[in-house]
Amino acid sequence: MRKPKIKISLIRRREMWAITWEGWVIAIAGLIIAMVLILTNIHPFLAVNSPLKADILVVEGWLPDYAIESAIAEFKKGKYRQLITTGLPVSKGYYLAEYKNYAELTAATCIALGFDKDKLVAVPAASVVKHRTAASAIALRDWLAASPLKVDTINLYSFGPHARRSWIIFKEVLHPEIKVGIIAAEPQDYNPQEWWKSSEGFRTVTGEIIAYIYARFIDWKA
Repeated sequence: MRKPKIKISLIRRREMWAITWEGWVIAIAGLIIAMVLILTNIHPFLAVNSPLKADILVVEGWLPDYAIESAIAEFKKGKYRQLITTGLPVSKGYYLAEYKNYAELTAATCIALGFDKDKLVAVPAASVVKHRTAASAIALRDWLAASPLKVDTINLYSFGPHARRSWIIFKEVLHPEIKVGIIAAEPQDYNPQEWWKSSEGFRTVTGEIIAYIYARFIDWKA
């Protein structure tokens, strides 16, 4: 009686699907198109403009001087009755500076530019290590709650691609009592239409993309 042979196979043949060269061409073309769409549309998405009919213009105090000038122009154009500046303590020169926080510094800048001080209020926020925009929004909420002003709508004046993140945070902190519109000052440090061609634009936009994604997962009312 013959013993059966034991056959051991270490490999075996099998059929598999593979992308053809035509498929690779289509995939690469689709990737290029997607990248072009992202590059050309991400800045307008982050630097959002969606103003509301409002009597109050809130200006983030860390904005550069040229953006403060454009905020004053927006105040006049929009026929607001009050301009409120927000901001945390200054991060450099605190012990030498006349104004210890960006809210008061920006308010003083507005006055130096000829703005009517009777229509101006500075609302500084406490020093925090993280969530600085939220700290400014909370300080504003508390000030409005204690103020005799009857406010149900504001427009927030922010800066470039930071605007959408600020808008998210201020809306959540002030909801539901106050509606928030947003206006983004246009940066002058780089070309917003070709932001990827300068180091300043690339750092700013990529950083704001990450910060925006992070902001979407935080409960700012907590």
